[in-house]
Amino acid sequence: MLDIEKIRNHPKEVETKLKARGEAVEVEHLLELDEERRRLISEVEELRRERNENSEKIGELKSEGKEAEAEDLIERMGRVSSKIDNLEDELNAVESELEDELAVLPNLPHDSVPVSSDESDKEVITEYGEKPSFDFRPKSHLELGEELDLFKFEKASRIAGSRFPFYYGDGALLEMGLIHFMYFFQVEENDYTPVFPPYLARGESYFTSGQLPKFEEDLYRIDDRAEEGGQKKENREKLYLNPTAESILVNFHRDEILAEDQLPEKLVAFTTCFRREAGSYGEEERGLIRTHQFNKVELFRFVKPDNSYRHLEELILDAEGVLQELGLHYRKVLLPTCDLAQQSSKTVDLEVWIPSLETYQEVSSISNCEEFQARRGSIRYRPESPEGESSKQKTEYLHTLNGSGLATSRLMVALLENNQNPDGSIDLPGELTKYVNKDNLQ
Repeated sequence: MLDIEKIRNHPKEVETKLKARGEAVEVEHLLELDEERRRLISEVEELRRERNENSEKIGELKSEGKEAEAEDLIERMGRVSSKIDNLEDELNAVESELEDELAVLPNLPHDSVPVSSDESDKEVITEYGEKPSFDFRPKSHLELGEELDLFKFEKASRIAGSRFPFYYGDGALLEMGLIHFMYFFQVEENDYTPVFPPYLARGESYFTSGQLPKFEEDLYRIDDRAEEGGQKKENREKLYLNPTAESILVNFHRDEILAEDQLPEKLVAFTTCFRREAGSYGEEERGLIRTHQFNKVELFRFVKPDNSYRHLEELILDAEGVLQELGLHYRKVLLPTCDLAQQSSKTVDLEVWIPSLETYQEVSSISNCEEFQARRGSIRYRPESPEGESSKQKTEYLHTLNGSGLATSRLMVALLENNQNPDGSIDLPGELTKYVNKDNLQ
């Protein structure tokens, strides 16, 4: 959620940055709503003060036997109360409209983010390792998976529909091995606190993370129905399947005030993720490149605002560490303004090389959301005062950061395709060989 005070104090800057994200926003309209809201608040408060003062005066008049004057004042205060009620209705309507307008606005991009309306205008920061070359025609993960009996895509399609995975045999063992390796790598090497969160969450949780209300169509929703009077009745509470553990983890401290010494807090989680991924992507629709369900190890940080961009660099290194341990060639890219997620101020992607597609594919997206999510979820911290009396310090919104550490589906594709041999066998990185038991995966 954007800070209305920032919009009020820097309207041109806000408008310019929103336009850089492709948002044609009438900032003037927001300011008019804000001004009307403040006018109504001031008028209501003044009338309440008048009513409170005269309530005491009514008691004094009655004690002095001045019943007629007291009755006259009671009648006048009745009219004041009616006016307050009417003004509060107006105030609620104005506040609701302003909140609705603010709720769909994206975060403001950081000054270092390239301004572009073309998603291909990502800035390559660096590359790690050498792009693999083959003296034979490399097979796709679909061909390798069929020959090595690693996946059952046709069965998955019959069971759940298109773009759902079905890992089988060594494919399932390798998938579990990847999850285990990445999860414990972050716990043991980078000192993250391990968590295993729920896969479902209420709508308010997705408001905090930024998916709702603007992107509800991208989420899978569970409508809980209960029997009542012999008929199905929809439960008022709707639950959504998480598209990423970020959506769950950001709510870990929702509506809380943390002490400064609790920060930074670093969490690592494993979840299966669910995304509708509407649209057609050609070859990307086949196999594991773009699926409705995938597994992911997620990294998350709650940090103080003054060092959140240092934490962003650390988070990137933590995700890179996995790819380096697996010996995969990858590149690090800075996304342009048009490709930022709703909640992000700055995002760096890690992309692995996929030989069969002759292109790079994102396996990790690492973002600093600054105070955008914290403001939506009322997540604050109380700085320590120089004297150590933190209870006297004003609370501040903290910053939230997230990153894939990593998503397994495309990582699986990269591991199979980049490590294949002419005979169709796969040379796995040493960290993963202990999870499989066949000669063709070694």
